[in-house]
Amino acid sequence: MKPSSFFWPVSAALLSLAMNQAVAKETERPLIPIAKAEEIAPFCERGLAGARTQAANMEKLPKARPGDAKKVFADWNNLQITLEDVQGPVEIWNNVSPDPTVRSNAEACLVEVSKFATDLYQSKKLYSRFKAVKPGDAVEKKLRQDVMEGFEDTGVSLPPEKRARMKAILEKMEVLSQEFARNIRDNNQKLSFTPDEVKGLPEDYLARAKRDEKGNYLLGFEYPDYNPFMEYADNSDARRRYQIAFANRGTPRNVPLLKQAMALRLEMAQLFGLKSYAHYVVRRRMALTPEAVNKFLDEVKGAVTELEKKELEELREFKAQTLQQPLAQTKMERWDVGYWQQKLKQARYNIDQNALRKYFPTDAAVPWALHVSSTLYGIEFKPVEGVPVWHDDVKYYDVFDTKSRERIGGIYLDLFPRDGKYGHAAAFPIRGVSTLAHRTPISVLVANFDRTGLNGDELETLVHEFGHVLHGVLSSTRYVTQSGTSVERDFVEAPSQMYEEWARRKESLTLLSSFCKTQCPAIDDALLQRMTAAHNYGRGIRYARQLLYASFDMNLHKEVAGDPLAIWEKMEGATPLGHVAGTEFPGQFGHLMGGYAAGYYGYMWSEVLALDMLSRYNGTLMNPETGTLYRKAILARGSEMRGNDLVRSFLGRKPNSKAFFAEISGTRLTN
Repeated sequence: MKPSSFFWPVSAALLSLAMNQAVAKETERPLIPIAKAEEIAPFCERGLAGARTQAANMEKLPKARPGDAKKVFADWNNLQITLEDVQGPVEIWNNVSPDPTVRSNAEACLVEVSKFATDLYQSKKLYSRFKAVKPGDAVEKKLRQDVMEGFEDTGVSLPPEKRARMKAILEKMEVLSQEFARNIRDNNQKLSFTPDEVKGLPEDYLARAKRDEKGNYLLGFEYPDYNPFMEYADNSDARRRYQIAFANRGTPRNVPLLKQAMALRLEMAQLFGLKSYAHYVVRRRMALTPEAVNKFLDEVKGAVTELEKKELEELREFKAQTLQQPLAQTKMERWDVGYWQQKLKQARYNIDQNALRKYFPTDAAVPWALHVSSTLYGIEFKPVEGVPVWHDDVKYYDVFDTKSRERIGGIYLDLFPRDGKYGHAAAFPIRGVSTLAHRTPISVLVANFDRTGLNGDELETLVHEFGHVLHGVLSSTRYVTQSGTSVERDFVEAPSQMYEEWARRKESLTLLSSFCKTQCPAIDDALLQRMTAAHNYGRGIRYARQLLYASFDMNLHKEVAGDPLAIWEKMEGATPLGHVAGTEFPGQFGHLMGGYAAGYYGYMWSEVLALDMLSRYNGTLMNPETGTLYRKAILARGSEMRGNDLVRSFLGRKPNSKAFFAEISGTRLTN
């Protein structure tokens, strides 16, 4: 199940309407409700009560026959919609509400949703209904397969004692996941830096930073605070102190939580007679086996290991030259990398990431991203005033198909940092589409951007997350569980990774200046070439780090559950930069507790497909014909087909990894 949305305001009448709406055409715009803390528990209880009633009624039906497929699938679709209409808004409240009590109460509801889901997928009566029916077409066949695998992976066919243990494990895992995320999200620690320690940082950064009574700068863990500091602060000791605190922002409590999760996952896999949690997970992914994943990671290692060493040595030499000190006495520390990369890019390519913000003002970059998406995919975004939102920064847009003039969905944009908010950038597909139920989708883009302007990396992040948003709102699937980003986890990043290219190419970037409220400089060929060169520099370091994360993840989920911190220290210690003593990175590696366990490799696996799909545009990124084909072949289909088949349908051939390995080795050519 994935997050979804509901209607506002929260009321018993609207809740009743939602339960019946699965079979009635929408007459109102669906929106996310804005709830007070005391409203969440009743909202959750009423919603889950409705879902339980639906499930119980389905269990009482006569035994299904092969010809009952459409009814079985429609009943299931209605139930999943009911469940989405509970989980969706609660997921948003939990991650973005400014009220800590709202977040806490939402967290409690999500635990109850997880318990219900486990009970649902352990129902032998419902499982038998899917086993009995014969699908009428390929979409129904894929749905039946996905749902049956969901039942089987939850333990429906296990002996009673193992099934009960599976239920207990899943319930505990949800509690651990929520606690892990809360420890990071609610960490409001501020570090104090003296005026001497912030030398080198841009004036606009310092002007907006909070200060204490002594005039020291108070900085937290939001990305607009942390990232510029690590790239511009001249004081190496200050960067070291900030990096250690950032790596430990999950607090000491999170590493033990991760260790508990590892043990529970291994036990879960063993209930099914599987060797490891990686075997349990990957068998449902594109990769199919952990062995295939490890082979892929070995290939990546072969491509980036020497390149990483070469780039780090270049940085060390540049540092020695800049500081006018002997090379033998110059060491490159982990907290040095971002700073000296930025310095080298300025010297070699005349690119200053902070200076790029004037080219990409935030209030221009957002409408630009909407415009690019509109042009490519034949859609229109219309802002709607007066929509209730959880914070004044949040904006809502209706999404229309330009050809039919039909409203096909809605999106929320929540782009700026605040205390208690989800700390990364993400798209939440909170409400899935179902053409059978006349249900339109909603996605929420959550980020933590600088309000004044974006640098090149942040512009890529914006379009990356927009790729996920589009995957949600441009989906047009028959059944809600197949909508949007419900694809395999090692494919889900591909559409968003491919979209990053639009933040790097002249054809799309030159359109941005027309959205500036005041005149902003246009991007000429010379600047674009320098930006491209600066982006390409450091790919060895970048991919080597991704390789480390993916390899660490796979090592955590082997046949024996070890100590995550010890495994990390050993693995990071074997890298050229070594391990930074006193850091507990696993305690803030949220992906491992948020659905990417034994799946982090999927980021690079998806990029293989993203770069291969990019070739279909043949160097003409703003071509609406190709965009329309992509919308129909990939975005609209959700998980109605397997990832490999989706890509094959778009490319007209079997996908391959040539473009990916050309990218990470620095030999990819762009038009």
